[in-house]
Amino acid sequence: MRVIIRLFFRFIRLVLTPVMLLAEKLSTPSPMPHSAEQQQQLSQACQQLALYQFAACPFCIKVRKEMARLGLNIQKRDAQHHAEYRQQLLSGGGKVKVPCLQIKDDLGETQWLYESEAIILHLQSLVTASRS
Repeated sequence: MRVIIRLFFRFIRLVLTPVMLLAEKLSTPSPMPHSAEQQQQLSQACQQLALYQFAACPFCIKVRKEMARLGLNIQKRDAQHHAEYRQQLLSGGGKVKVPCLQIKDDLGETQWLYESEAIILHLQSLVTASRS
């Protein structure tokens, strides 16, 4: 019985993953416009960031859509299919949970930000700071 349940959920995942990825592609908003100076500041700030994610995770999709809307080019690291990124997430952040935003500051300190809402608020604050 356990095997049947496991196969059922694996089948559901197989069916839903392409649907979720297609829905993301079709519903991702256009980036908001930035001045050249703002874009340069944002690009520089984004070099300090990395998003650890799984492709079909709904919370990761939510963060990626907000990144696209804000026009942020942040490195995405697939912790589901790359053991190296999964290990970095575990050793640095303490747990394999996505989405997770790795934030490096100018002093070399690293902060690991979990929870999609907290990540989105941090990204929005970057854009707000670039406009000041």
